[in-house]
Amino acid sequence: MTDQPMDRARIPLRLVPVALVAAACAPRVEVVAPREPITINLNIKLDADVRLHIEEKAKQDVESKSIF
Repeated sequence: MTDQPMDRARIPLRLVPVALVAAACAPRVEVVAPREPITINLNIKLDADVRLHIEEKAKQDVESKSIF
């Protein structure tokens, strides 16, 4: 097999369709801002924080005052 100048010139031409197909199959990523504002519900953390303070206060009351 001999490399003729014509065959070497055709190699890049054969790769063009392969490159086009590979470029067409590339995934497209789009970043879009949401239309509605983002809402973060913090009620759970606040509720847990309030319960913790109530429990601490209850422990202090039980230790300092007799229940019966």
